[in-house]
Amino acid sequence: MTIVRLGYVAMSMNLQNCSPSKTMTFTQFEKIKDREAAIAKLEKIAKNNIANCLRLLKHSVANDVRFFRLSSKLIPLANHDELHDWHYMNNLYDGLGEIADFLDAHQMRVDFHPDHFVVLNSSNSEIVKMSLKTLRMHEQLLKGMRINPEHRCVLHIGGAYDDKEKALEQFIHNWGLVPVSLQKMLMLENDDTTFNMNDALYLCEKLGVPHVFDYHHHLAYHDESDWEQHWGRVVNTWEGSRLPVKMHISSPKNEKEFRAHSDYIDVQMFMDFLTSIKGSVNRVDCMIEAKQKDNALFQLVHDLKKYGEIKWIDKASFEID
Repeated sequence: MTIVRLGYVAMSMNLQNCSPSKTMTFTQFEKIKDREAAIAKLEKIAKNNIANCLRLLKHSVANDVRFFRLSSKLIPLANHDELHDWHYMNNLYDGLGEIADFLDAHQMRVDFHPDHFVVLNSSNSEIVKMSLKTLRMHEQLLKGMRINPEHRCVLHIGGAYDDKEKALEQFIHNWGLVPVSLQKMLMLENDDTTFNMNDALYLCEKLGVPHVFDYHHHLAYHDESDWEQHWGRVVNTWEGSRLPVKMHISSPKNEKEFRAHSDYIDVQMFMDFLTSIKGSVNRVDCMIEAKQKDNALFQLVHDLKKYGEIKWIDKASFEID
């Protein structure tokens, strides 16, 4: 028997005016001649994003969803070189504290997925430097929400740079440049074009990092289709973590655009995965990466109710035998 908890990504299709990712471009920032007023506007946007994040968490708990991906765009322009003197956290602690209080009262698993500009295997020191700066921002946000940062940020491995083996070794080399606190924060995911399941496991096993298995990515790009024989290795990478195994689930938009995410989850595709892994772990948290966000989760729950081997715990968690 395995307990499965469903989660969704950053946005709701049901809440109005609730984006946690509103932003301001640097061009817009520069057009405000009074720098203090411009920074005040940035902080207002960030506070609004954080308030909307709390609304999303409340919406999730109301629907028994205890797994949620936070937006990495909560603070616009936080890492811009021209704003290096902006201590953006100073005026955000109250809003982050409200989230912390809510999470203390309603236990949830929340995490981040920094965008593709965070590349730790680059040979360009400036790219690595900016990547570390971005990861520090995520660490500060997690601490502001009183969340233990350990294993809360999932990353792709990066680019192949025309030599995948060398790129993997570059990741290992650069790992030594990553502060230990940030190393502990990270998880690695297999992608759909460059670094497959075996590549991700190679790094995760070598560096002691949990592997987040993306089932759709694996179907789109693999060196062997029999992923089940390596599932035990995935589980083993989580042995040192306080958190349960995490995976990503999405479905192809169509055969022609196989790598693109569909609006919803193909329930049979998901059941194929669950049938293969049930009983191998006590619990697995499944992050739904679908265009319809929470609606995709609600639809998946509806579609799963026709399967007799599933016993529902609440509206977003179940057991499978």
